[in-house]
Amino acid sequence: MPQAYKNSTKLAVHTMTNKPWTLRECIEAYAARNIHGISVWRNVLEGIALSDAATILNDHNMVVPALVRGGFFPSTSVSGRQKALDENRSIIDEAAAINAEMVVYVVGAVPNQRLDESRKQTQDAFAAILPHAEARNIKLAIEPLHPMYAADRSCINRMAEARHICEQLNHPLIGIAADVFHIWWDADVEKELCLAAVQKTLFGFHICDWKPDMNDMLNDRGLMGDGCIDLAYYKNLMNELEFDGYHEVEVFSDLYWRLNQDQYLDMIVQRAEQYAYSKSLRASQT
Repeated sequence: MPQAYKNSTKLAVHTMTNKPWTLRECIEAYAARNIHGISVWRNVLEGIALSDAATILNDHNMVVPALVRGGFFPSTSVSGRQKALDENRSIIDEAAAINAEMVVYVVGAVPNQRLDESRKQTQDAFAAILPHAEARNIKLAIEPLHPMYAADRSCINRMAEARHICEQLNHPLIGIAADVFHIWWDADVEKELCLAAVQKTLFGFHICDWKPDMNDMLNDRGLMGDGCIDLAYYKNLMNELEFDGYHEVEVFSDLYWRLNQDQYLDMIVQRAEQYAYSKSLRASQT
């Protein structure tokens, strides 16, 4: 029998966490374990009608915190930036079609372009697509990525940089998706999470773990408990901030993708239960 998730902490799983599965396989397996939050990666929508995807989600009472992902705005050419805007407006349409609350953005970067210019282009891009997001009532969540991705995946590497864009645009549909994998190292992370809560820009919260012996900087993330992040501290902080969104499991792992995915999902449920009940190491040391 599948292991059912029993804790009151709202849990969602990203389809990329179970990359070998189709959208239907993810939905059916999550629902069978009492997980009714699913953040949908766009690759699992390929080859199926969006209306069919929405029907499958609705039939299983699934809530979609996010469609993942949009972004990759910076470019050294005007045509490249325009192409990104056009694509991201279409992504917003996809999110609306499957009743996703938000689109999560990996904003992009260009190796031979200064980061400050890429950040400016990113802010300009969000300003350009916000009217379309407003028309579809879709939130836009900027996900800061760890600095190891600054060269070519994201010019937004700290929550402070995401906050700057939110403050400049000052729109209720622009906010931040905070992923512990990317932000746990930042000395200002607690302050920034608190600011995001006050400013009502804390749209998403992703959990996994950081393995000190990581073999690949993209596809060797840890499941909760595999690494060194004090996840209970962040869970308790989210409670203190009265964050009412989903705690979203997002793990890229060649190791875990090779496992039997049903058994792996049972492991995810078990670790999520441990995460939900655990006490912070920081609290015990003070």
